Amino acid sequence: MANVNLILLQDVENLGLAGDEIHVAPGYARNYLIPHKLAAKATPATLRRIEANRAQIEAKRAEALAAAQALGEQLKAIELSIPMQATADEQLFGAVTARVISEGLEKAGFKIAHTRVQLETPIKLLGSYEVDVKLHADVTVPVKVYVVRG
Repeated sequence: MANVNLILLQDVENLGLAGDEIHVAPGYARNYLIPHKLAAKATPATLRRIEANRAQIEAKRAEALAAAQALGEQLKAIELSIPMQATADEQLFGAVTARVISEGLEKAGFKIAHTRVQLETPIKLLGSYEVDVKLHADVTVPVKVYVVRG
């Protein structure tokens, strides 16, 4: 099956940066990238438009990185406590998932999407954990999470 040549209009995680020429499946281009205005067909006009906006794209990218680094510095100081019911041998009734951690961060004043919380498996025991939060492609911050008896 033939791939479609596109030019990214915005940075797309795990795919490329704005201005990159990519080759993707036709369905991915037709159903996701083009309707969400993340990419456009690779034409000379699109290339000229990207080159004209290159300075704005670089400034926006630098601004996003600086904002993520500033938020990361604030998050490093956070120690999140999550109360959960547990058995006598410290097994949780349920589990602490990325969504639960995200809600805890929101209560602490940080609006972080649960998809940014990198948790390999749900936490099922009481204790202290370090959970990585990916704020930007280049910024990942560890957050202390204490799962306590609630």
